[in-house]
Amino acid sequence: LSFFSSTKSCLIGCSCTAQSFVVTIHNLALRGRAMQSSVYSTSIPMNAIDGNRDTSYERGACSITQYSFSPWWRLDLLKTYKVVSVSITNRDYVPERINGAEIRIGNSLDNNGNNNPRCAVVSHIAAGVTENFQCNGMEGRYINIVIPGRKEYLTLCEVEVYALRCITNLALRGQATQSSLYPLGIPMNAIDGNRDTDYGQGSCSHTQDNFSPWWRLDLLKTYKVDSICTGNSRDSNGNNNPRCAVVSHIVGGVTETFQCNGMVGRYVNIVVPGRKEYLTLCEVEVYGYSLD
Repeated sequence: LSFFSSTKSCLIGCSCTAQSFVVTIHNLALRGRAMQSSVYSTSIPMNAIDGNRDTSYERGACSITQYSFSPWWRLDLLKTYKVVSVSITNRDYVPERINGAEIRIGNSLDNNGNNNPRCAVVSHIAAGVTENFQCNGMEGRYINIVIPGRKEYLTLCEVEVYALRCITNLALRGQATQSSLYPLGIPMNAIDGNRDTDYGQGSCSHTQDNFSPWWRLDLLKTYKVDSICTGNSRDSNGNNNPRCAVVSHIVGGVTETFQCNGMVGRYVNIVVPGRKEYLTLCEVEVYGYSLD
């Protein structure tokens, strides 16, 4: 359940702009913090987000509360996400204990988070089985699993949370420089959010005719870069940094996208190596996300 979208479309109601797109994140539960209403013996809440789908309580694989009224377990994702789905792995013994559990998602801690909107009700999960519940982009930081209205043990052997977030054009926040300057063709023209391809309108960066001309974007901190979009000529090299792609051709006035597949870096360089040339860029867009 992890992919990078190469299209600038929005999924499941994500409020992206025209210069953003959606990325599906790996199991976010592994990065989170868990707590629960009470603890049975050594069955701590973090057992349910350790990445282990083992369903044996005896091997320390599950979280379990005391036998109590409306027991609950809560995961803090540490920031707000649009949750696509939640998977629950049930214990290999007395599976009916999970029946009637509710999955709730939101940003409120009222009633320990149990008043947040409901994603799903668990009717039944067979012993030792993992079931997936679709939450269709519900937004929230907290994931609660609660058995309301009765006295019960709440047992969870693994909880997995998959979510979306919008990836925006990082170039708009950056600072640009280039090897030389052709009149009016300042480097910041390539990151002004304007895809106009008419140099005469002041919309493009432009170097002098020189050997191995380059343009560089400083993202101001390190990001994981998924893709780069550019209009009119690019070769991402660094100038010694690892190469994302080589541009064979871009039709005049057209924007092309180059996949960088999660390369990590702060600087994005576009260079025409080994020949004397003008380097002209009408817009450069960099899509990625912070490593924080």
